[in-house]
Order: sequence, then C-alpha cells, then structure tokens
Amino acid sequence: MKFLKNLTVQVVIAVIAGIIFGFINPEMGAKLKVLADVFINMIKMVIPPIVFFTIVHGIASMGDMKKVGRIGGKALLYFEIVTTIALAIGIVVVNWVKPGVGIDPSAAAGTDISKYTGSAGSESFVDFLINIVPSNVVAAFASGELLPILFFAVLFGISLTAMGEKAAPVLTLFDRLTQGFFGVVNMIMKVSPIAAFGAMSYTIGKFGIKSLVNLGLLMSSVYITMFLFIVIVLGTICKVHKFNIFSFIRYIKDEILLVVGTSSSESALPNMMRKLETYGCSKSVVGLVVPTGYSFNLDGTSIYLSMGALFIAQAYGIEMTLVQQLTLLAVLMLTSKGAAGVTGSGLITLAATLAAFPSIPVEGVALLIGVDRFMSEARAVTNLIGNGVATVVISKAEGEFTPPAQNAANTNAIAS
Repeated sequence: MKFLKNLTVQVVIAVIAGIIFGFINPEMGAKLKVLADVFINMIKMVIPPIVFFTIVHGIASMGDMKKVGRIGGKALLYFEIVTTIALAIGIVVVNWVKPGVGIDPSAAAGTDISKYTGSAGSESFVDFLINIVPSNVVAAFASGELLPILFFAVLFGISLTAMGEKAAPVLTLFDRLTQGFFGVVNMIMKVSPIAAFGAMSYTIGKFGIKSLVNLGLLMSSVYITMFLFIVIVLGTICKVHKFNIFSFIRYIKDEILLVVGTSSSESALPNMMRKLETYGCSKSVVGLVVPTGYSFNLDGTSIYLSMGALFIAQAYGIEMTLVQQLTLLAVLMLTSKGAAGVTGSGLITLAATLAAFPSIPVEGVALLIGVDRFMSEARAVTNLIGNGVATVVISKAEGEFTPPAQNAANTNAIAS
C-alpha cells in the first residue's frame, strides 16, 4: 500500500473521513476543531521567521535597489489590476444570479456578530496603513503580523545591500536558518492529515450536512465564479506568459488539498514558497512577491467580499444603483487589501466594508456565518493559486525564471 504514504492521498482520505465522522457523531466532531487550530498555530509559528529571512536574503542578494523597486512596483500593479477584476466579476455574477432575493433577513436576528464587527470597527484604512510600520518589531514577530514583518525585512535587506561584502556572513547565516525552518515545516506537514480530519469533522458536526445545502445558491455562485476566474482570467494570464494553468495546479495539488482541509491559505505558505523556487522562480522574487501577495493579492477574498456585500443588500431588499455599486467596488478595493489569509478574516473584512458603506446593514453579516466556513475553502484555494500565478508572472517579466524542465529532478523530489 505504497500510495498511502503519499501526503496527497492521506489528506484526501482525512477530509472524507472527517465528513463521515462529523455526520455520524456531530457532538464529538464539533469538538475536533482543536486539531486544525493546533496545526495552523504550528504553521503560523514558523511563518514570521521564514518570511523575514527569505525577504532579507532575496533583497540583499539582488544587490540592486532599482531592481527591488522594479519588482515591488510590478507586483503591486499586478495585484491591484487582478484583484479589481476579481471584485468586478463578483459584482457582475451576483447581479445576474441574485442569490439574496427571497432570503428572510430575520434569520440574522439574535446572532452574535460582535467578534466580526468589533474587529472591523477597530481599524480604519488609515490605521491599517499606520500599523504597517511596527512600533516594536519583536512584538510584530510575536503576534505574527505579516505586513510589519515585511516592512522591517525590506528595510533590513536594503541595509545589508548597502554593506556590500561585509554582509556576506549574515546572508549565509540567514540562508542556513531558512533551511532549518523548512526542516521544521517538513515535520509539521506530516500531521496535516490529522488537521484536515479535525477541520472537516468540526465543520460538519457544528453546522450539519444541511448547512451544505443552506444558502446553496450563494455558495454555488461563489464556487462557480472562482472556478471561472481561475480558468479564464488566471488561465489567460498564464497563457500570455507561456505556461499552463492546469499543469501549474497539478504541480501545487498538495498545497491545494491542505488548504481545502484547513480553510487557510496561510497553512500552505512555507511549502508554496519552496515549490515556486523549484518550479523555476528565483528565490528573491518568491521572497518578495509571495508574502506581499498574502495581504495585497487575495483574489478569492475579493470575489467573496463583493458577492457577500450584494447578497446582503438583496436579502434586505435594497436596490443599489450603478453608482452605488461602483462606490462599493472602490471601498472594497481598499478594505480587501487588509484581509489576512486565515479562516474568518473574510467576515471581518466584509463587516469593515459594510461599516464604511452604511447603505447595507452590517448585521446582515450574520446571514453568512453558517456557510462562511464552506466558502472560505474556495476563497483560500483561489488566493493560493492567484499568488502562485502572480509569482511566476513577475519572475518571467523580470527574466528571473528558469524553465521547470531544468529543475526536473528537484521538482519530482518535492512533488512525490
């Protein structure tokens, strides 16, 4: 039974087993969320140092600040264009399908949404920009705040670049430390099937099989929209840059299955960075683009936010003009950039958007709580694929890409 040793097979079996267990014993299944929480915490434990060391090493090894600025500028421009397309597609689809029409908004009455609105209301977009600069970098590492770590890493990388050859021992040390942390990731990944089992048991046990049908039109609309976005929009981008979206998806299948099991695109971040390097992207581009993309290039979250906001408006019978919808799109372009790649962030960001857009009642977020878990899987997978494609595109645009065929030995070693 050699195939059972394959991590992909183990995660698939665990997901199926979790669904069955949650259905048979919902009370116990609902308590198994702890398995997924522990796993995600272990992954989050190694993300800050990996991101820091990778970005610093990538920038310092370039030795050219113009190149760093050029790559960063191209990445941010790409992120803004693609996420805006994702937002617009979500608005178009939800206007066409109208999944919120006929929903009874009284279902939201009495549901506690304070943990979403509380988080949303505590930070404006200006606060978000201010908080990018850490007042205490050690605290940023301790709390795992990706953007402040990213900001500090860029400054530190620039500082090492200015030092020239004197920085060589530090870069060597950082490279060795990165390899050490990836060794920790390898150990953590061995328990990922247990996490996937716990997450799916919790989902079915907590919300029941009926929740898979509840608000099914919205869920199916979100899934279909994200599928079409991946195949058509990202597929076209891939074709223009001479690689195939389906081959790329097959290459990162393990990471996709892990994301499906945990509903968190962050859980696959360390392995995704390593796989992109083996796929042919330069280490410096991967180190700069991937972590930045986790805050600025969340395609799946963008689609979910636009569809979720208009779904609530439809449920409350609110007719929105074209101008209002374009205004909503503009607000979403800002709020979506602050969403993290962790379960639950979609609802928090949606609440923040509605707080800044009073035409739609923020209490309508409660309508989505029951099925958010299922849609979070779709948006996390879309976020993962979107960031992977972005990294390959920027690498190719910078001439920092080595064709996969030249990395065949490493690719097969990782993919197996």
